[in-house]
Amino acid sequence: MSVFGSSPLSRHRNRILASVAVLTLATAGAIGEGALSAPHSVQAADVSTPAQQQQTLPSFAPLIARVKPAVVAVKVKIVDQGDSNTGGLGNLPPEIQKFFQQFGEPNGAPGNPRQVILGEGSGFFISSDGYIVTNDHVVQKSKSVTVTMDNGKVLDAKVVGTDPQTDLALLKVDQPGNYPYVTFATGEPKIGDWVLAIGNPYGLGGTVTAGIISAEGRNIGDGPYDRFLQIDAPINKGNSGGPAFNEEGQVVGVNTAIYSPSGGSVGIGFAIPASTVSRVVDSLEHGGVVERGYLGVEIQSVGPDIAEAVGLKHAEGAMIAKTMSGTPAADAGLKAGDIITKVNGQDVKDAGDLTRQIGLMKPREKIELSYWRDGAEKTANISLAQQKPETMASAETNQDTETPKLGLQLAPAPEANGQNQKGVAIVGVDPAGEAAQKGLTTGDVILDVAGKPVSSPSDVRSQIANAKHEGKKAFMMRVQTADGNDKFVAFAFPKAG
Repeated sequence: MSVFGSSPLSRHRNRILASVAVLTLATAGAIGEGALSAPHSVQAADVSTPAQQQQTLPSFAPLIARVKPAVVAVKVKIVDQGDSNTGGLGNLPPEIQKFFQQFGEPNGAPGNPRQVILGEGSGFFISSDGYIVTNDHVVQKSKSVTVTMDNGKVLDAKVVGTDPQTDLALLKVDQPGNYPYVTFATGEPKIGDWVLAIGNPYGLGGTVTAGIISAEGRNIGDGPYDRFLQIDAPINKGNSGGPAFNEEGQVVGVNTAIYSPSGGSVGIGFAIPASTVSRVVDSLEHGGVVERGYLGVEIQSVGPDIAEAVGLKHAEGAMIAKTMSGTPAADAGLKAGDIITKVNGQDVKDAGDLTRQIGLMKPREKIELSYWRDGAEKTANISLAQQKPETMASAETNQDTETPKLGLQLAPAPEANGQNQKGVAIVGVDPAGEAAQKGLTTGDVILDVAGKPVSSPSDVRSQIANAKHEGKKAFMMRVQTADGNDKFVAFAFPKAG
């Protein structure tokens, strides 16, 4: 992203500030000289005509005219079996229920045995031949997808591929054509940079809002690869999947979520960074799935005590608690106690940061790891393996409506960034799910379910199902929290009828 001071907008802004300064000095002089001179001083500072004043005001109009045609409204249809206890959402997966609860209302009366649910989101063309980026939760499990262009043209689209871990999806319109498209920013945005959000809030397509990047690297508990940009450009229900542009007209992020006690914008929105989007989209376009790199270590973050004990100047990096045999890490000679500090020269802030960096790389990709051992920094050249499918398995593949919807993403603890060699690590928590209400958070480790030890996401599902089949009204989990304490958490099965 270019420096704001070098743009035409900054020159307009400087003229405004200069005018304000002249007006301020003139007014200050008037106060010192007496009331009679004040009107003359104000008139001296305000000599421009209305047309000239209009020219000095910054405007995003030229930028919007250039990029807005590439933004589309995305509409989906999903056939639901109906369930009066879920407000018409029926047997839909919790991710889809979350989408309709947060980003669009279902169309149809609750309890209808079979109904078509409509949902709306946003998206944008990234190629002239009709590829479109949007959010996974916008199109997941959709029966059909249509997109409406800025000129009103409606096109059918198909889902090329989705990546629930980053909440991204790639679409392709059916009708051939030469479509307007936008590109991703290659540089990292900075806090304070201008952003424009364009999307389809509440079905009002082609809506533009402006703001700045408020923060970066936000983890909102939505998955293991959380590293959102926080923006204050107003985004609302239906903006999900739409682009956030920089002042050059490049996409710096995909608008995905908002923090809102009321359901509307309060100036806290979150966008997936372009660096993540471009990698994921490239994988989806060439295969429809995202293959992720795998290192083969169990890691934990480095606290001040550990840093002091091993002689690190800063409490940063990911400490290896265990290296799995037969993995790239083991083959490279990494061992427990090593602290990974950099990947390809980029600093590793903590265990989650390493998980994100490695997970966004491809299998067989060659990387250089810097690590701290015996008071000195060393390097290792490693070729990544492919992450196992179950590594990021979801606990919500079960569609049984009598099973609690916990809202958890799970991974075997030895393959996640937890501190345990046993159990199942929680790597993502749906803020609207029951587990979040019970106080479970990313980093906690499930040790046993219904009194039985668990070591994989499938074990968790099996034990929950067993407890239900045994006629129990509730089941308990024993969980080790991120601070090392154990606790029991109870979940009740939904009542039938």
